[in-house]
This record gives sequence, C-alpha cells and structure tokens, in this order.
Amino acid sequence: MRHSATFPLANLPFWKTQLLYWAAGHEVCMLLDSNGHDSPLIKKEWEILVAVGVADQLALPAGAALEALKDWQAEKQDWLFGGFGYDLKNETERLSSAHPDYVGFPDLVFFQPEIVVGIRGALIEIQSLTTSPALVFAAIESAIRPKVIQAPPPVLRPRMSKAEYLQKVAVIRDHIVEGDLYEMNFCQEFYADHAHIDPVGVWEKLNALSQAPMAAFFRWHDRYLLSASPERFLKKEGETLISQPIKGTRRRAQGEDEVMRHALASSEKDRAENVMIVDLVRNDLARSCRPGTVKVPELFGIYTFETVHQMISTVVGELRSGQHPLDALRHAFPPGSMTGAPKVMAMTLIEQYERSRRGLYAGALGYLSPDGDFDFNVLIRSIFYNAEAAYVAFQVGGAIVYDSVPEEEYEECLVKAVALFAALG
Repeated sequence: MRHSATFPLANLPFWKTQLLYWAAGHEVCMLLDSNGHDSPLIKKEWEILVAVGVADQLALPAGAALEALKDWQAEKQDWLFGGFGYDLKNETERLSSAHPDYVGFPDLVFFQPEIVVGIRGALIEIQSLTTSPALVFAAIESAIRPKVIQAPPPVLRPRMSKAEYLQKVAVIRDHIVEGDLYEMNFCQEFYADHAHIDPVGVWEKLNALSQAPMAAFFRWHDRYLLSASPERFLKKEGETLISQPIKGTRRRAQGEDEVMRHALASSEKDRAENVMIVDLVRNDLARSCRPGTVKVPELFGIYTFETVHQMISTVVGELRSGQHPLDALRHAFPPGSMTGAPKVMAMTLIEQYERSRRGLYAGALGYLSPDGDFDFNVLIRSIFYNAEAAYVAFQVGGAIVYDSVPEEEYEECLVKAVALFAALG
C-alpha cells in the first residue's frame, strides 16, 4: 500500500528542475513532462509525473511480452511505468527484425516504482511504497545535480548516405505506384560511437528547445532515452480511447510563421498523408471499440511547437464491453503514424529498406495507472544513449506517398532533427 500526501507548490520551474535532478540520481527512473501544453479535447492529468526506484520490473523480448504485461498488471494493480519497443510488431504480426541493435533497451520494459511524484495545479503529490512522503519531499527539495560528464560533443554521422536515402525513397515510391501500399514511414539514423554525453544536460537543452507536450526522460540503468515527442499514441480515460496521430511538418521561421502554418494547413499532400493515417488509426481502434463510437473530433489541426508546426488529428472511441484495455493497445501497435498503410506491408518494407533496428524508437513510452487508465506517447524526436557502449543515436523519418519528392523528404528529416542536433551540441 502506498503512503500518500500532498504539499503546496510555489515555484513550478524550481520543482521541475529538482524533480529531474532527484530522479536522475536513481538507477531507474522516468520523468514525463507536458511542458504546460493543454488540449481542449483531452483532460490533462498531470503537469509532470515522475517515478523512481524499482519495487518490481518486467523486461522481455518480443514473443509473449504483451500477454505477460497483462498478467503482471493484474497482479500489481499499481503504477507501472515503461515502454513498448517497435519490434513488438514481431509478436503482433508474423514479422521479424534483422538489423543490429546498438542501444539495447528490452522490447518491453516496465517497472513498478517505489515512489511516484506528480504535479498538478498548485500541489505536488507524493505516493511511496517505502519512504514517508515528507522525507521524499525533503529529498527532492535538497536534490543536487548529478555529476556533470565533461566530454566533447559527439560527432554524428548518418547510417545511410544522402544519395542512398534519396534512391530508397524513389524505390519506395515505385512500390506505391505498383499498388503495394499507399504510404510508408521511412526513417534514417544519425549516430556516434565512442560518445560520452551528459544525459541530464542534454535533456535540459532538448526540453528547453522543444517544449513538447509528451516529453520524457527515462533512465534504465546505463541506458537513457531523452524524448521531445509531440505525439500521443494512445490514452485510456475511463472507457474512452484517444489517439492523436501526426502527419505534416513545417519548420518555424521568424517572420514567416503564419505563412508556414497556412502552407501546412492547405497542403494537399500533407492532408492526404494525415487522412490516410487517421483512417488506419480508426481501423485499429474499431477492433477494440463499440460499433459506431470511433469518431474524429479534430481533423487536420495545426499545432505550433518551439521548432516546428505539425498537423495533428484526434481519433476517439469507446471500449467494447469485455475488451481488455491492453488488447486495445496491442491492436493499435505499432503507432500507425510510424508504419504506413496497409500496415503489415509497410512494416515489411520498412525492415527491407531501413538500415537500423528501431528498438524503442517509433514505439511508445508512458504509464499505466492503478485504476487501469494509461497514457503513452509515440517515441519520436528522441535521443538514445547507451553509456556502457558509449553509443548515442537518434532516428528521424517521414511519410513517403505518391507525391513525395526525395529531396524534400530528406529536408523534412533535417527539420525534425534540428533540436536533436542542437541538444547534442
């Protein structure tokens, strides 16, 4: 049973910093930051939510991992924080992954935290299995920054050359012309070997640059995930499921923001990409929801973040009676915005043409609450760091459709990577 208490909050920026420093000092922790974003369509549960310590854990390769999580959740009926790797597709469909994995997160990784801390309104709420909430509060307030790692910035290089990327986009477009699929999310990796970074410092820079609504800092022993994701994969709120796929990107431009927003909103190509993924998500949710309840309350919404404008749609549905919520998550996984349509063919060709194992990238990160609700992002705009192997990397990609111009797709990748490159120096 958790000991719970609330404390008044006077200075949000101070406490957000203290929570980061306190959490990052633990071998396992997760910090989820909404960065003040709110949506008229979704009730915001937390401004920031932090979990530290391991009361129990579940770390499994693809195979029967999702079923194991269902059993584990039923046993614990508690807070569970973690992530789903993209390669869990291999247990949801008859697929495989052959690319090497240099980061090394498990395909499914969850932990039952010893302590959960959340901020909402003017209160900080602490729930603890071990230490008294008052002692936790004092520890957060007095936390000092983990030791700064002094190292030169990593020298990042692409896993595939620009020429190879352009050629592969052309080949993928040929598949579309031949009727194999309508749309495919194609990604490339930028990486550095023999790299030493300061995860806390990089996260602080990335979060300040991006101010994303689904941001996350995840430490799993010597592996780190620093995410500035703007995209929600799936949220369960009571019996309601909510997904907010993103398709359509424009750079921020001083003095030209309204021009860029209008260009995105009126782009036939971006609207076509977006509606294809909306249809895919509607189909995914229909497998788990009551007939007639899957709706699109927002189509082609234009949202402005620190470095980009995005086209975001919202799809909702009501869970069917007797449908396990984690089966609904399974039916929608991997996120449609990171695969393409038809989904299985897109994932087959992704494995054929990409050169990197996606791992947690293009998967999802978030939490399951004690009452059975959950909220997970789509793991994009994220830096992955294996401190033991001294390896740092990120991936970026975009939707390839019939109208795609290879050079423009490459440029879109670089626009999405602006904050990632900057955070790494």
